[in-house]
Amino acid sequence: MNKIIFTFCAASLLSVSTLASAAPSDDANAHFKAIAAGNVDQIMLDYGNNAVLQWVGGPLDGAYSGNDNIRAVWGKFAKANAPLEVNVSKLDESANPKGATVTANVEFKGKATIKVRYVLVYHEGKLVNEVWQIDPKLMTGYSGY
Repeated sequence: MNKIIFTFCAASLLSVSTLASAAPSDDANAHFKAIAAGNVDQIMLDYGNNAVLQWVGGPLDGAYSGNDNIRAVWGKFAKANAPLEVNVSKLDESANPKGATVTANVEFKGKATIKVRYVLVYHEGKLVNEVWQIDPKLMTGYSGY
């Protein structure tokens, strides 16, 4: 009887912990929304220690290492652009027990339209590498997000 109760409790805890942790694609969508809102504090909650942001194209082009440098870049971007509308398409997730990679086409609309091919790498639930590739010819399209 105790073995049955233990098994049930263990399975219940596993189910609750699985529900509590968001899928990497959900984390990515929340990240895109925070960027569109210009909420730098929220954006920064996504990053692990020693994260890297690779911004390819546009006035912020460059590689930024560490949370202080990444915060400064998002601060500049938010000040110049937010708030924005965001549309996400072709979002794809690959995952294994160590981490996940999320790719997506993301279109930010405001004073200008910024089309971005996004690659996000997560380790243990934290964003460790982010590629923001500006691609003016990118085909996006609203995905219902």
